[in-house]
Amino acid sequence: MENFKSDIWIDLDNSPHVPFFAPIIDELERRGHRVQVTARDRYQVDELATMLEIPHTMIGRDYGKNKVIKILGLLYRACQLLPWIWQKKPAIALSHGSRSQVIACKMAGIPSVIMVDYEFVSLHMPFFRYDNIFIPDAIPKRSIRAKSSNIWNYPGIKEDVYVPGFEPTDEILADLGVSQDKIVVTIRPPAVDAHYHNVKSEKLFRDVVSFVAKASGTVIVMLPRSGKQSRNIRETWPGLLEQGKLIIPQKAVNGLDLTWASDLVISGGGTMIREAAALRVPAYSIFIGETGCVDRYLSEIGRLKLIKSSADLPTTIKLEKRNRQDIPNRSNKTLYSIVDELENVIKLQEKTSAVTSGIPWLVLFLQWLGDASLL
Repeated sequence: MENFKSDIWIDLDNSPHVPFFAPIIDELERRGHRVQVTARDRYQVDELATMLEIPHTMIGRDYGKNKVIKILGLLYRACQLLPWIWQKKPAIALSHGSRSQVIACKMAGIPSVIMVDYEFVSLHMPFFRYDNIFIPDAIPKRSIRAKSSNIWNYPGIKEDVYVPGFEPTDEILADLGVSQDKIVVTIRPPAVDAHYHNVKSEKLFRDVVSFVAKASGTVIVMLPRSGKQSRNIRETWPGLLEQGKLIIPQKAVNGLDLTWASDLVISGGGTMIREAAALRVPAYSIFIGETGCVDRYLSEIGRLKLIKSSADLPTTIKLEKRNRQDIPNRSNKTLYSIVDELENVIKLQEKTSAVTSGIPWLVLFLQWLGDASLL
């Protein structure tokens, strides 16, 4: 039987997590750990994990934007994960925001690490304490509105984990039927199902599409976040689709390849806009909501333009071809720092495992009791 340092469980909860965790998985395995992966059926996670050759088990699905159904779905998926946990017996769990994984770990008595790069994301759950939270240096620890035994900072931003290993290819525009002489504008709509969604962003999104479509020589590559959003876009702009002015890929595409091939990227927040910033591709955020520390940092150093009003479009967005240069950052500092810190957490857990072994429900109850006294 093959010996491993530790069994580490990673849960892919959303499509941006797939490229993010791919190099982390490789580095953990290189250091002698075994990594086992589960994934939620949401926003092409399965397709992307298969594309990047990450072995994974699909468990659970997306439950839409209704808050009550989302909460029930979160709890239901946590219960769905339990049989897998009991079979695989991981030593520690890791995710980028999978609350279902964290709840399942509490039930099973397994320590967990949750990563966050937007401090306004809703992490709070009554009488609940997170074991470990990893955040970028740009986010002060005091900004995290959740109880945790340990909050760890890592250098750079999340996208610095995988952008250094990116090797661009030249096929993606040809595959999409886009001519090289066009001004390629990749647009990612707002996340309408997210709890932080602001309805004003939908009007701004429509105005952006109209603004870009009216310009000569432009072509929009649209990346909807869901099938429902894709249908809504098709119903709203059938003429642009017929003219070839707007293209919606028929299958999952490599986001970094598309970003690198684009002349600019416009997104309703999220990972794609920060990928563009990391690649030095002109990046414009149309996210209407509280601006997070990471986006504010990228804006301050000139890598990201923040657009809050349709009136800003003509004066802010430059619709022009860009000169492609080499990938700007080839450092693995962020990747190594995260994996180093994870190994430190594992070592700390091994020292305390004898105290908590076999009584997860008692430990959970005592944590809840202690947190309740702070309310």
